[in-house]
Amino acid sequence: MNNEPAPVHDAIELRHLRYFIAAAEHGSFRKAGTSLGLSQSAISRCIADLEDRIGASLFHRHTWGVSQTYAGRRFLHRARKAIRMIGDGVHDVASAGRSEEGRLRIGIYSSLASGFLSELLRTYGRRYENIRIVMVDGNPAEHVAAIRQLKLDVAFITGTREWEDCERTPLWSERVFAVLPESHALTGREELRCSDIAGESFIVTEAAPGQEIADHLVRRLADLGRHPEIQVQYVSRDNLVPLVALGRGLTLVSEAMTVARFPGVAYRPIPGEVLPFSAVWSARNDNPAFRRLLSLAKAMALQNSRNSNN
Repeated sequence: MNNEPAPVHDAIELRHLRYFIAAAEHGSFRKAGTSLGLSQSAISRCIADLEDRIGASLFHRHTWGVSQTYAGRRFLHRARKAIRMIGDGVHDVASAGRSEEGRLRIGIYSSLASGFLSELLRTYGRRYENIRIVMVDGNPAEHVAAIRQLKLDVAFITGTREWEDCERTPLWSERVFAVLPESHALTGREELRCSDIAGESFIVTEAAPGQEIADHLVRRLADLGRHPEIQVQYVSRDNLVPLVALGRGLTLVSEAMTVARFPGVAYRPIPGEVLPFSAVWSARNDNPAFRRLLSLAKAMALQNSRNSNN
């Protein structure tokens, strides 16, 4: 084991560098002290301590002030560089703490076309322009697995299920709409009941939230004693609605999707049917960019709740 004491230069402190640079720039301990709000003697003692620690004289002392020695001139360049590097490091950490820089990885299970999630991301983007946001589509199980491994910061998914090793907070709900061909007889109604569409054939996408829509259909129609015919289509959500226009079957979407207009289809709300959405994340996640997003989401949800109660 090496019991030798650490080199004295390991004990150099930030104040040593700041006082030394000030003295070198002003050519005077007195003027350096004035600029730092300190006494001349405080600067003189600190510089003497620094010289003792590095084992070299840094200044020639004169009656009119100080001038740098050869060692002092060489040390000045390194001292300035060290101060600059420390300053840059502090700025980087502070920026990360204020979420001014960094990356945010979000799992989504809802449309970004409109609604709460769209407004949340728009507001967050305006406030924290330097955050790089990565969006990931997927189903709840995939998102939660990624959250547990800290591969996702947060996921916005349907339902009220509590996931093991995860935190959850409810944020918003979206109404459920039936999507029908424009030529369908039910488009003459402003809204539909589940019993109105109980005998219809439905299509869902394998992509999220297709399975959630299928489960919703099965639960609701089973209560009416019906077992709906549901076909899975291996297309994206955006391509599923055009299939409705082609007469392949009806489907259901959440309210946020209804702003996307497709030729040949009509949206009709189903009163009383809603899909709740929650934020799910890991308590071990200390990403400041995510914490800012979560605080904003909770504040928006609270404001929306107050507005709806007024």
